[in-house]
Amino acid sequence: MAAGLFLQAEEQPWIIWSWLFTHVQLFIDAIQQHLLLTVIAVGVGLAISLPLAVLAHRWRRLRNPVLSVSGIFYTIPSLAIFSVLVPYTGLSVLTAEIGLVGYTVLILIRNILVGLEAVPADVIDAADGMGYRRTARLLRVELPLALPAIFAGVRIATVSTIGLITITAVIGLGGLGQLIYEGLIDDFRTPLLMGTLLSILLALVADLTLAGVQRLAVPWART
Repeated sequence: MAAGLFLQAEEQPWIIWSWLFTHVQLFIDAIQQHLLLTVIAVGVGLAISLPLAVLAHRWRRLRNPVLSVSGIFYTIPSLAIFSVLVPYTGLSVLTAEIGLVGYTVLILIRNILVGLEAVPADVIDAADGMGYRRTARLLRVELPLALPAIFAGVRIATVSTIGLITITAVIGLGGLGQLIYEGLIDDFRTPLLMGTLLSILLALVADLTLAGVQRLAVPWART
């Protein structure tokens, strides 16, 4: 999105409808980029977090190191991460995703661990008594019972990522954040307001969608 795309206006309404209706595709493209960055970040974050959480659950000595390393990464400001990565990975999706994935890992690992640790001991004993090996017990007993906590982590990570993606506008990959950034720089309220509202709406829709998926996947956890 080129700089100076939006015209400045000293006295302007919050939404200029004529401009909005002629730039619908601009918002559609921004939403698509926002969704793509979110799906990649949460998907890769889950792929990294699940085995790490399982290892930390089985070998307790790994628990604190895993949580500490992911926690340290979580405290690093996003702008600092981008400034370190840009000389090596450039203004690319990889640069954005390294930071976004890193921020999801702590959330996901903690929730997966909470879910696994909440599995009742008598259930595990019953599974052992039925002849389940450790891997089969994990896949068929422990992980299914941990699904409510895992879904909770995925929902939190997804909503957080949708908000964090707006920061990647500084490297030209902010999705709706790019509209907010351009509108702020050019003092144009329409993309600034619409980018903000659409980001909030996207987070709400994503959370409600995942909540619906959770109700279908984990019917025994319904209240």
